[in-house]
Amino acid sequence: MPVPPPPHPSGERAPAIPKEFVPRHVAVVMDGNGRWANARGLPRTAGHAAGEASLLDVVAGAIEVGVEYVSAYAFSTENWSRSPDEVRFLMGFNRDVLRRRRDLMNSWGVRVRWAGRRPRLWRSVIAELETAEELTRQNSTVTLTMCVNYGGRAEIADAAQAIAREVAAGRVKPEKVNEKLFARYLDEPDLPDVDLFLRSSGEQRTSNFMIWQAAYAELVFLDEPWPDVDRRHLWRAVETYAQRDRRYGGAVDKPGQTSA
Repeated sequence: MPVPPPPHPSGERAPAIPKEFVPRHVAVVMDGNGRWANARGLPRTAGHAAGEASLLDVVAGAIEVGVEYVSAYAFSTENWSRSPDEVRFLMGFNRDVLRRRRDLMNSWGVRVRWAGRRPRLWRSVIAELETAEELTRQNSTVTLTMCVNYGGRAEIADAAQAIAREVAAGRVKPEKVNEKLFARYLDEPDLPDVDLFLRSSGEQRTSNFMIWQAAYAELVFLDEPWPDVDRRHLWRAVETYAQRDRRYGGAVDKPGQTSA
């Protein structure tokens, strides 16, 4: 049986929100690590290291508030353009975080998944991702998808390439290619659409993260850099989400109002 994560040191508890108003899937862009470090006279890598605790605390908060899926943007396909030293640090850091934290997350009932491309990714990182996946595959408290060497456009291009091969081989008819079929070729085809897209550090863009899955996501942007974020920020974002009117392109007139 999974054990609950420890409560937040402040004593604050998750807000009581009806299940139907809690986002099922939250995508997180963990932005601002480098700026957090530089503001303190530290190297950028110190910010990434400090962000580890934030991710764990947000996962704990997701469990407590009832979020079922969390997807974390750990390393993008564009991050290879950073300095070689920072890339090496991030590769080793992602590997070591999985090694250090997998038993703890397993004890909480977290299922760890991986989305992203294999090419260029360190074999040691792939090994740790696969080990964490295997260790936690029976868990169901919350699914944490680590997006490592991931890009939204890359994911869509890879899916299109796979479908093209199927069409060329005669296994799929071109006229049968629709949104439902296309989604089956994404990195994690059983991952539900993103309901809440959360980004830290004041930037207001999606940065090529889950652009297929987040087509109708509610966007919430935090001013705090990622190392200053904890589960309470997630809870406030969930409360904001619960107040949003999600229409998916539809609209209903309300008394005294007209719809555009």
